[in-house]
Amino acid sequence: MKSQSAKGAHPQASRKISSIYGEGQSLATFTDLYQLTMAYGYFKTGQLDTRAIFHMYFRKNPFGGGFAVASGISTLVDFVANFRFHHDDIQYLASLKGQDNQALFDRAFLDYLANLRLSVDIDCVDEGEIVFAHEPIFRVEGPVIECQLLETALLNFVNFETLIATKAARVKLAAENREVLEFGLRRAQGIDGALSASRAAYLGGCDATSNVMAGKLFGIPIRGTHAHSWVMTFDCELEAFRQYAKALPNNCVFLVDTYDTLRGVEHAIEVGRELQAEGHALLGIRLDSGDLAYLSAEARRMLDASGFESTKIVASNDLDEEVITSLIDQGSRIDVWGVGTKLVTGHDQGALGGVYKLSAIKKSDSKQWIPKLKLSEQAIKISTPGCQQIRRFYQLSDPSKGAGNKKFVGDMIYDLHHPDERDKGDQPYVIVDPTDITRRKKAGKDQLHEDLLKPLFKEGQLVQNLPSLEQARALVAQRLQQFHPSILRFLNPHQYPVGLELGLMKRKHDLILKERGHHD
Repeated sequence: MKSQSAKGAHPQASRKISSIYGEGQSLATFTDLYQLTMAYGYFKTGQLDTRAIFHMYFRKNPFGGGFAVASGISTLVDFVANFRFHHDDIQYLASLKGQDNQALFDRAFLDYLANLRLSVDIDCVDEGEIVFAHEPIFRVEGPVIECQLLETALLNFVNFETLIATKAARVKLAAENREVLEFGLRRAQGIDGALSASRAAYLGGCDATSNVMAGKLFGIPIRGTHAHSWVMTFDCELEAFRQYAKALPNNCVFLVDTYDTLRGVEHAIEVGRELQAEGHALLGIRLDSGDLAYLSAEARRMLDASGFESTKIVASNDLDEEVITSLIDQGSRIDVWGVGTKLVTGHDQGALGGVYKLSAIKKSDSKQWIPKLKLSEQAIKISTPGCQQIRRFYQLSDPSKGAGNKKFVGDMIYDLHHPDERDKGDQPYVIVDPTDITRRKKAGKDQLHEDLLKPLFKEGQLVQNLPSLEQARALVAQRLQQFHPSILRFLNPHQYPVGLELGLMKRKHDLILKERGHHD
């Protein structure tokens, strides 16, 4: 993708996209057809000056857990900053036909697309922020055509990376801060899925990846050893280890389960002694099958008895947070966890399920925003109207230590279009669970708080310096410590209080009744 259009384009993400799709490649057609047909409808019905507000959020915390980790923001920034319909895009769109075999789009609309320069405002949570169901991860405001054209791509970026970053955070929590390596490249969903997964997994807490291209593009540490095929290439396992040590004496982690795991540990120890004699170290052994709890305990005993106390035991083999938790509970002696398929595919949940819903509209002949919502027979699918912001309340467990000692206690979603109603008087804020109006929480007007959605784009221009990947990763680790541990557990996590400010809840309720014809 070219960066000629991008004042403030984010180079870290740009390197990724251009490496995959080729320099100068446009991604404007990375969308669903119905976004273009709706845009055409707005164009033909004279709604170029109609403005809209959309919010992206998800309805249920992923993996049955208590939280999610916001990711994909860097890719979102790159896409928006570089958004253009190039000449070949216009040519392709001109070739599309309707059912009558006539052109689907007229020339005036195609010319409009060719000259389109985004003017949207986007407010977003920080990448690496901990977020919860019903909270907007980002808000888009601008001409309705532009907002519509961005929907599919932005959902794609944030849905997938948030899912994988959350999975990685759960795996890291399960590992109790032992080292976690992402080994999922060969099982990932295509080249972009693999790169996005490696990036999101590192952001979520993994310590390194096997994905060399991800290391090159994003600066992620890379790690790797050898496969069973290396051992099988030689006449015996001992010779295979010796030859590997000869080739890479500074990278010796031996895979010991090709034939007989404990015999393989013996061979690793023998070659480890030879490495020591040459001034090198046996960094580790890797277990990839069998009873990992038993084998790791036996391997640790054998290594320690032979003077290899610092040699690490690495384990892989279809691991995830539940398996890791079980193995630790069984007394395994694993130091490093290699997690692949179940991490990069978001195993046991195919997608985050994030949605992008219209919440307000303003016609060209009006100064007033009109709140909008989507109705459904399922209460969880009824959207929230207005221009939303998230206020996160916190306490300081030790006030002398300042803001670094925050403990978060609840989130309130409120409407920026109704500040007087929200802040008037001394009565506390009332936070209402959007799926159960009987569940409420109060927060005093003097309660310490921070607002999470921050300006990212203003009139199409990037106005925020994005955190680096390392900074976003550090934010995840910091934030997870600022929530009560009950929210982080895997089985029946505590429900962190998230809800609508009472005035917003009342307006939503009134609008539901109005749309259903109950005007009284």
